[in-house]
Amino acid sequence: MSKVYDYVLEAIVKRLQEGDIPWKQPWHTSPAINYTNRKEYKGINRLLLSGGEYITFKQATALKGTIKKGSKTKMVVFYSPFEKEVDGKKEKQFVLRYYNVYHIDDIEGLESKLEVKEHNTIIEAENVLQSFTDKPQIEFSGDKAFYNSTTDCIRVPQLNKFENPELYYSTLFHELAHSTGHSSRLNRKTITECDGFGGQQYSKEELIAEIGAAMLCGAVGIESMTIENQTAYIQNWIKALQADKRLIIHAAGAAQKAADYILKVNNIVKEEEFEEVE
Repeated sequence: MSKVYDYVLEAIVKRLQEGDIPWKQPWHTSPAINYTNRKEYKGINRLLLSGGEYITFKQATALKGTIKKGSKTKMVVFYSPFEKEVDGKKEKQFVLRYYNVYHIDDIEGLESKLEVKEHNTIIEAENVLQSFTDKPQIEFSGDKAFYNSTTDCIRVPQLNKFENPELYYSTLFHELAHSTGHSSRLNRKTITECDGFGGQQYSKEELIAEIGAAMLCGAVGIESMTIENQTAYIQNWIKALQADKRLIIHAAGAAQKAADYILKVNNIVKEEEFEEVE
């Protein structure tokens, strides 16, 4: 397996040396819209809601849908007009009100009305997922991909939200690589002592996860379809870490242990701390 890892890392470094590559989000998002009337949410609601379809509790129950256990609502705000007497005259004024909505992925019994792509799964990649015996809980929904180390849970958009299945598995592998740093697995400092978005530990962990994802893609033979976007993502975080090229080597070592842990290659011990680069 080390030859595959070496090949992938060599390809990444070569692309990094070629200059800037724009990163593209590998899954599709749509504006936030109401599920029943198909109207797009405007103004501040665009910031309050991520993309996709939303529905109120009343609308969902009217359509025989049920709320999934543990689902949380999002707030939608609007201005409601009313009349108020000022100096003997009635004036129209507005008061800010709100109501709550659920994302359609949180509703059982209702299907999205958005156009989706149909993709077949990749058997070799699915085998990696299934063989990861102590993997975290994974939820396939929404318009964001992330790993929550506190709850030890992964969330990624569904396969049909991606341009192709290779990019879907690359994204899933990235989050799986993050999860190997949990204290119950490799106990990686960049996960257990993460300092938040943009911090040194966070940035290093992003390098580890994306290189790990690239190695896993190489292991299942889909690296040719993902390497450009993976390199672009890695490039962004190297820039965030003052473009120190040695970071790629240090991150690659931790990434290999993450990939090996998922693939159960050799006897993996607890991860030592990420070596600081002077």
